[in-house]
Amino acid sequence: MPQNKILSPNFDHMKAILLKEDELILKEVMTPAPGLGEVLVRIVATGFNPIDYQMRRGKSERKKMHSPILGREFSGIVIKNGPQAAKFQPGSPVFAAAGSMGSNGTYAEFIVVPEVILAGKPDNLSFEEAAGVPVAYLTALQIMNRGDLSLEKSIFITGAAGSVGQALIKLLLAKGFTNIIATAGSAESRQALINCCLPEITIVDYRSEAVKVGRLFDYCIDIVGGAMSELCADLLGVNGTYIDITALNTSYARELLFDKGARIINISNYAYATSGNTAYYGQYLKMLAELMRTGRLTAPPVYIIDGLSVKTVEEAHRLLENNQSKGQKLVMRISWELSPEE
Repeated sequence: MPQNKILSPNFDHMKAILLKEDELILKEVMTPAPGLGEVLVRIVATGFNPIDYQMRRGKSERKKMHSPILGREFSGIVIKNGPQAAKFQPGSPVFAAAGSMGSNGTYAEFIVVPEVILAGKPDNLSFEEAAGVPVAYLTALQIMNRGDLSLEKSIFITGAAGSVGQALIKLLLAKGFTNIIATAGSAESRQALINCCLPEITIVDYRSEAVKVGRLFDYCIDIVGGAMSELCADLLGVNGTYIDITALNTSYARELLFDKGARIINISNYAYATSGNTAYYGQYLKMLAELMRTGRLTAPPVYIIDGLSVKTVEEAHRLLENNQSKGQKLVMRISWELSPEE
């Protein structure tokens, strides 16, 4: 959209959805102000991720909350720059994985973030599509970068039809990987993987006994955890590599992995932020944005649940917890694009 289409409103308060113990409430709170190297962004859309409901349910991720407002990624429009933040001017459409690097979570009308974590929104993506990209693709890219994956080796992927799984499949296929087996638990999930150009013959139902016999894999990439971590451990070959993005593997899975002398790689999106390397996120998101701008990668299919409300969040969490997203990225529309009169 044209840069001059956005004016900088003077909003002192914003609407946000806060987590109070286990209850979600819609409340008006103070709008944050950008500091050194930061920008204020009006959020247009936000994506939902399993870590959202895991935080809400009090799992280990709850310790990572620095704000009572949930939400880890967004697309939006820059409204105001803090000192020494000049890369994105007011009116710039941007997107980012905010994690705990922002002033608050993304179930809100505004957020302040370090400018270095932002990337310009590709013109060929809608705000809703862009909101569903950062967490999934940055996670998948970290798997690619750290997994030491080899073209001739075999790869087994659980939860492949989720947003991270689809992003990973697209990256793998773009790099020429073909020796892949991926799990899907429904017709919709199977179709989502086919839409990613994964051959149907390589897609298996994780509940099938056939998946548990016959072959072992060099790499098992676990995007689900729990019982799926045990399936991965069972299917992994001796000295194979188990790549974990959930930290939800069971004690039995860990025992099997130890017995097989497995190499274990933990994928943590927030690890770089804890070491102060916030520029990592903007650097790699910019690279992904260029791949999407040129059509070499595509955004995940999105399902817009509704606008900013407790009901929207409740529905999104319910769908994620029950594995009913049907291969789509769940998105909440926070605000509409501003008009010059605002």
